[in-house]
Amino acid sequence: SELLRAGASGRRGLVGLTFDDGYADFLGEALPVLRKHGCRATVFVLPGRPGGVNEWDPLGPRKPLLTHDDIRRVAAAGMEVGSHGLYHQDLTELPDEELRRETADSRALIGDLTGSLPEGFCYPYGFLDRRVTRAARRAGYGYACALTPGPLLSRFALPRTHISQADRGVRLWAKDLRHGLRQVAVPGAGSRTAVPVRPGGPR
Repeated sequence: SELLRAGASGRRGLVGLTFDDGYADFLGEALPVLRKHGCRATVFVLPGRPGGVNEWDPLGPRKPLLTHDDIRRVAAAGMEVGSHGLYHQDLTELPDEELRRETADSRALIGDLTGSLPEGFCYPYGFLDRRVTRAARRAGYGYACALTPGPLLSRFALPRTHISQADRGVRLWAKDLRHGLRQVAVPGAGSRTAVPVRPGGPR
């Protein structure tokens, strides 16, 4: 949300750091590095799986997720907490009422935990369609993130670039260029959103 506000005011050349799935090691691994460099980030969490593991990933390895107390600690540390749904499901396959729970109920639960309703939503697996983006908008979010939104590109289908430990030199430059071309038409963006490598592996 901070990145979008900066873009809307005309600032350029900024990067948004986002972390998906709410892995517990964010607190011990990523947070100290972010603090060292004076950076904030957005952590998209799964409040329906407190203290669980990434059961949606058939290849593993199994990694613990943030508990509800951990989510409060992330927010207290100055990070933006956004929703990744309740249970990390493919939202495009869900009936309407379950889709509403994944979007609206996850927002309400995070609001109860942190004292502030989240502005951001991130589509699990990066899967979205028009019905899903409408659900995110109706739930009250200010923006939503995808990976490759295609023709749905908008404030509710923001493109991101997956960055891994293999991305250096020319490879990183190429990803930066591609991302810049993808996000030109996003209203109020004007800056880059990058998603760092997730220890749990690719989606």
